[in-house]
Amino acid sequence: MDEDIPDNSLRPKLLEDFLGQEELKRNLRVFINAAKERHEALDHLFLIGPPGLGKTTLAQITANELGADFKVTSAPALDKPKDLAGILSTITPGTVFFIDEIHRLKPAIEEMLYIAMEDFELDWVIGQGAAARTVRIPIPHFTLVGATTKAGMVSKPLQTRFGIVQRLNFYNENELSAIIRRSASILGTSIEDDASLLLARCSRGTPRVTNRLLRRMRDFAQFASSPSITVDIVKEGLSKLGIDSLGLENYDREILLSIMNNFAGGPVGAETLAISIGEAQDTLEDYYEPYLIQCGLIQRTPRGRIVTQKAYEHLGMNPPSNQDSAQGSLF
Repeated sequence: MDEDIPDNSLRPKLLEDFLGQEELKRNLRVFINAAKERHEALDHLFLIGPPGLGKTTLAQITANELGADFKVTSAPALDKPKDLAGILSTITPGTVFFIDEIHRLKPAIEEMLYIAMEDFELDWVIGQGAAARTVRIPIPHFTLVGATTKAGMVSKPLQTRFGIVQRLNFYNENELSAIIRRSASILGTSIEDDASLLLARCSRGTPRVTNRLLRRMRDFAQFASSPSITVDIVKEGLSKLGIDSLGLENYDREILLSIMNNFAGGPVGAETLAISIGEAQDTLEDYYEPYLIQCGLIQRTPRGRIVTQKAYEHLGMNPPSNQDSAQGSLF
């Protein structure tokens, strides 16, 4: 729980405090202001992107900007239709209802959600057997915010019911550096500009990782009795945490080495790769793989994952003699 307290305090509350994702923010500001002027609930919002980029934070900000109540759950927590009905039957007009991991909704709950999103009613069965009948219970107009890391797993009928679809992208170094300086100020610590840029380069393009690393660098600075976080402290801290110049962690390097050593550089399927490193396939595909692809260290091909020449160079290894010809034949 101690780790959650700083996380919550670092979350921006308004759009103007949310750094990065400029195009998304401009569009969202327009939609929110228009809905407020019309005194209507905001249209349903679908947020797509890798973990840690701010989907939950944006949902909370949307509620704050609208001056509406905020209810949050995740798809795995909605086990039966009555769970969804229990939430939607108690909301107030304009409520922002956030469902994380919406691609994991069960079919029966998804069917109930269709009617709630379109008609703002709930289908409810009263009685049993031959005496059973369905009644529709009206509910206040609300805004559903659905978040997913796997847009392809969300059914088309559900996707088309979202009026606003926004995709979050990885952050660049300057955006992450600004986030670091803002978070450092909130945490009551100081960090040198060069140190914040170095930390940003090793943060996987993700604010969640940035804030986690910043807290650890604060610990190292405190242990060294340093009044601020310096470049030397960041270098030493990252080295002790096993994070290299590209922001790769031990598991990232283990993935690359597994493909190189066990599968001759690839191709290898995601399931086989996950088993070889002892990690869940979802974690591999959602957390590790997107950043490795963004760095140009692995490629997805029709036959599976392959490591690139850049990966061999980064790890100081020589590719097998058939590596170049194998990659060339794929294109």
